[in-house]
Amino acid sequence: MKKILIIAISFFSIQIVAAQETTNGSDNNIYNTAGIEVKPEFPGGYEAFYKFIAENYKTPNVVGLNGKVYVAFVIEKDGSITDIKVLRDIGHGTGKEAIRVLELSPKWIPGEQNGKKVRCTYALPINIMAR
Repeated sequence: MKKILIIAISFFSIQIVAAQETTNGSDNNIYNTAGIEVKPEFPGGYEAFYKFIAENYKTPNVVGLNGKVYVAFVIEKDGSITDIKVLRDIGHGTGKEAIRVLELSPKWIPGEQNGKKVRCTYALPINIMAR
């Protein structure tokens, strides 16, 4: 009998302070997503991002595997994702798989502060439930 796996994603902001020095007059600070004027967005919105994760995330075939994989990353000024970190996983390669899927992500629409594109942190849990 096939397992039915449900992967749900919910977004939240983590208070991450990760500012860098500004060099050559350009703003290279990393902003907290919760504190910027225009938040970064996946092309097509959150529903498209949910679909992207669900289509690409390969859940390990482990009986009773349930839990959340927490990841954080930086959305760069050009919309690319960098500095992907697993904050917490549930083992069985779930954190590595989250990184793999995020590395496949198309470029996002970057966040903006004071009318300029900025780097910002983004964090989310990936809920994994086996039935």
